Amino acid sequence: MTTDWLGLKDKIVLVTGGSSGIGDAIVESLLNNGAKVVDLDLHSSSRKNQHFDFVECDVSSEEAVTEAIDQILDKFGRIDGLVNNAGINLPRLLVDEQMPRGQYELCTEVFNKMFAVNVRSTFLMSQTVGRQMVKQRSGTIVNMSSEAGLEGSQGQSVYAATKGAINGLTRSWSKELGVFNIRVVGVAPGIMDATGLRTPSYEEALAYSRHQTVQQLRSGYTSKSTTPLGRSGHLYEVADLVSYLLSERASYITGITVNVAGGKSRG
Repeated sequence: MTTDWLGLKDKIVLVTGGSSGIGDAIVESLLNNGAKVVDLDLHSSSRKNQHFDFVECDVSSEEAVTEAIDQILDKFGRIDGLVNNAGINLPRLLVDEQMPRGQYELCTEVFNKMFAVNVRSTFLMSQTVGRQMVKQRSGTIVNMSSEAGLEGSQGQSVYAATKGAINGLTRSWSKELGVFNIRVVGVAPGIMDATGLRTPSYEEALAYSRHQTVQQLRSGYTSKSTTPLGRSGHLYEVADLVSYLLSERASYITGITVNVAGGKSRG
């Protein structure tokens, strides 16, 4: 009986923002399935594994991405998978009636920063890695989206817009790259277990934008009525799906974004 059902053993997979949160869970799942994983992040990982490498990289910088991919290719000679996971979320209102141009009203600086980290990094990584995958005539790109990108989200309009852009890139690139035997798929998590991104400042901003207290906001994370399954998602549930999508078991899946949200939707 085979013990490598996914066939990921010794595959070279890059994960952006892999030092914490969902990214770290994805790294863990891939390592457990025998892949060799490279984490590209601004913050180092405490992980120790002979099949794990860390490369410090600002994935929103074209120069930094080019340098990092050259370094990775010098070591491994190929790249089998890319997970575009790096992202930020800064809740803001389009118009704040109480405090116009205040702390929690959207401004150009926040708008540009979120698109740089969430969208430009996905473009830069996918193009740079994609060039290698085209040469290989193989590879899989997984773009991390969000339920917000499918449904919209109060107080998180720009975050939702960046993820909506990711969904469009996923569909379009799958059409362009399929001829080279390259798949492009998306994963859109909903309400998940807390990660390092759920900081007090994030919760304060989101609660303000939704006219709630922080306690009211937090109660929504754990309320059994929030999702049909009655709970938040676990990080490994997203990570295991990513591993599956990167594997040959998913060889006929491309151009879609899978919602991992416990059945939560507008209806």
